[in-house]
Amino acid sequence: MQEFITKEKLEELKIELDGLKTLKRREVAEKLEAARALGDLSENAEYHQARDEQAEVEDRIKHLEQVVKTAKVVTHTKKTGIVTIGSVVEIKKKGARTTVTYTVVGSEESNIHEGKISFHAPLGEALLEKEKGSTVSFESPNGIQEYTIVEVR
Repeated sequence: MQEFITKEKLEELKIELDGLKTLKRREVAEKLEAARALGDLSENAEYHQARDEQAEVEDRIKHLEQVVKTAKVVTHTKKTGIVTIGSVVEIKKKGARTTVTYTVVGSEESNIHEGKISFHAPLGEALLEKEKGSTVSFESPNGIQEYTIVEVR
């Protein structure tokens, strides 16, 4: 599956990747060495914890390498008036009095607390390629959700 990402997020991920490959790998290796020095590995909690941390770091490195290698950098153009990746969309839920604003992003950048929703998420998917005034709906665990697009920037 193609991942879309902003230039800024790509740079952020490259910095994280570099830090993991250099500093974090070394830190985990030192923890493993210190834990090995404690003796019997079969009942050595520090060793098992360091091994788990090593696996997590290596998984994250592998994931970031894949994203950096294959992600398509997107730049949002405001001219279209149609929701695309990078669009800031103001929406109103059916029956609600207030609107909510989200930025449609790739999954690497999604963070609901920052108002960033993935285009892979049901709401993000429903919004893509729609324009101001459109009504969109999607299935959620709470049933069908319906929103009207108030503004696209």
